[in-house]
Amino acid sequence: MKIVVFITVPKRAQAQQIAQHIVEKKLAACVNIIDKIDSFFWWQGKIDKAKELLLVIKTKKEKLNSLIKTVRLLHSYSVPEIIALPIIAGNKDYLNWLDESLR
Repeated sequence: MKIVVFITVPKRAQAQQIAQHIVEKKLAACVNIIDKIDSFFWWQGKIDKAKELLLVIKTKKEKLNSLIKTVRLLHSYSVPEIIALPIIAGNKDYLNWLDESLR
């Protein structure tokens, strides 16, 4: 099953480091970095906010556990956001490319 994984990070350098590493290791076929995310969330019993970047990662479900372990090693947050959603449909050529890129 193909999936999209969302990960937020605090700094561009960290976003680029994670993206580069997981693509090199074939844990992701593609990573998009979206800048200037305003995040609001509960943390330690109160509402907090942060300026973040969002990584949008295209991969496969069977790569998810390794992806999570790798990101946790590279990420500066004690509890990084790493969530996965299924890709239910899409451009067949793109989805085939995704498969080829992860071999």
